[in-house]
Amino acid sequence: QVQLVESGGGLVQPGGSLRLSCAATGSISGITAMGWYRQAPGKQREMVAAITRGGTTDYRESVKGRFTISSDNAKNTVYLQMNSLSPEDTAVYYCNVATWRGSYWGQGTQVTVSS
Repeated sequence: QVQLVESGGGLVQPGGSLRLSCAATGSISGITAMGWYRQAPGKQREMVAAITRGGTTDYRESVKGRFTISSDNAKNTVYLQMNSLSPEDTAVYYCNVATWRGSYWGQGTQVTVSS
């Protein structure tokens, strides 16, 4: 059974930083990409950043230059370093792992940016 274990969310002041982690455990194989999505209250879930198994990255425009996605393929773990956070980044952040058989979602971790 595949599980995605997320950590690193919390409350931070505007301009601050957080680092999210997501480890995929269990019988998982054929990973093609890992990524982070977020969903704010009353809004649709949106892609934040993604990284392929080969290391190619993609970011939504509003986080470019502030967020950095990275991964450790040997550990099936993906990270999201978030800097210069603003209240607009407040949301539940979800980890996603895409494989040849389908995709998996984490349970979500709350990120709140507020003074």
